[in-house]
Amino acid sequence: MIDIRRADHRGLSEHGWLTSHHTFSFGDYHDPEQQGFGDLRVINEDLIRGGGGFAAHPHRDMEIVTYVLAGALRHEDSLGHGSVITAGDVQRMTAGTGVVHSERNASRHTPVHLFQMWVYPDRPGHAPEYEQFTPPADGRRGRFQVLVSGHPADAGLHWHQDARLLTADLACGESASLPIMASRMAYVHVIHGRIATCGATLHAGDGARLVDTGEVAFTADTDSAVLFFDLRRQQL
Repeated sequence: MIDIRRADHRGLSEHGWLTSHHTFSFGDYHDPEQQGFGDLRVINEDLIRGGGGFAAHPHRDMEIVTYVLAGALRHEDSLGHGSVITAGDVQRMTAGTGVVHSERNASRHTPVHLFQMWVYPDRPGHAPEYEQFTPPADGRRGRFQVLVSGHPADAGLHWHQDARLLTADLACGESASLPIMASRMAYVHVIHGRIATCGATLHAGDGARLVDTGEVAFTADTDSAVLFFDLRRQQL
């Protein structure tokens, strides 16, 4: 089963310095039919203009991942971390028992384009954590690359949940496949380009819930990039 969420059905927030598209309910955008998908709670696509950013604000009991596509994001938090995350970098923060952080465009002139994704942890009360890395670009060309996982044997960053976040860059005509076991479900989101999968075509900004599909092939109709969330199957 494929359940498509079209890009123009997402929530939209405009704050002058920020344009944010919300796949699921977030902030002032509320849709009772779009409260997440299993352990996946948030997919926000943000464009932060030069000099803009989020002032210090708190989080708790959430696994928060930021994937920067273009530009640079400055991060500071109450754990004492301060870093600049540049294009291609992935950051993971376990909010756990509580953390305060700020996220600002590191440039006064160049926008920063990013995805921020939230996943529920396996339990409340983890100690706050922070890590980031730069996955090798050739690891996602024509295939899926793990960015974040709850399985220690996987490469990439590690969060406190039985879930994986992967990405792939596919040139026009290329295909990549992933299995979805009966005990799992998945969500796919097209970063850019156009992808054919499960008899449907997904465009930039589109997403889809995938359940009972078995192995799924993704074929690029033009140069494309996708995010893939491998999740525990739950009663929805």
